[in-house]
Amino acid sequence: MSRGKLIFITGGARSGKSSFAEKIVLDSNQSIAYIATAQPLDEEMKERIKMHKRRRPPNWEVFEESIDLNQLISHLGFEKEVIIIECLTLLISNLLLRWSKEKLEQAKQEETILSTIKEMAEISYQVPAQVIVVSNEVGMGLVPQNQLGRFYRDILGQANRIIASKADEVFFLVSGIPLKIKG
Repeated sequence: MSRGKLIFITGGARSGKSSFAEKIVLDSNQSIAYIATAQPLDEEMKERIKMHKRRRPPNWEVFEESIDLNQLISHLGFEKEVIIIECLTLLISNLLLRWSKEKLEQAKQEETILSTIKEMAEISYQVPAQVIVVSNEVGMGLVPQNQLGRFYRDILGQANRIIASKADEVFFLVSGIPLKIKG
């Protein structure tokens, strides 16, 4: 069985990444799994999640998974024709908070998170489904004021590089305009 295409979409906040990811497959008759990593922890996030849900076609199967994506991708990659992962940005945040609660030292947190992302990239690259990964580019703005913010920015930057290096195609969204930068 041949592998599907791995597509990575990145850009700034509200640049149109999610809409672009959805448009890639919107008019297809393919079976689509949408993996949502957001957690509805406050009213504002609940509203964002509702907005995303309203945009998605009802025939897309949605999986809400905030941490353990690798097994899910492995499974869905043989069941579905397309998997959209929305988004790596929140996944990294969720993983970082998980390991912070378990009091892992920073070097161990980084190693554990990046190992998880390397495994995710490999699985996403090998499965028969087309996998579309959405993530924010956070390294182009101001340097975060606190140590945790800088640590998060650095880990997300590394995670983005890992996925982009495996991806067949990479798009960077600027003001709603997709720029193809790989593939």
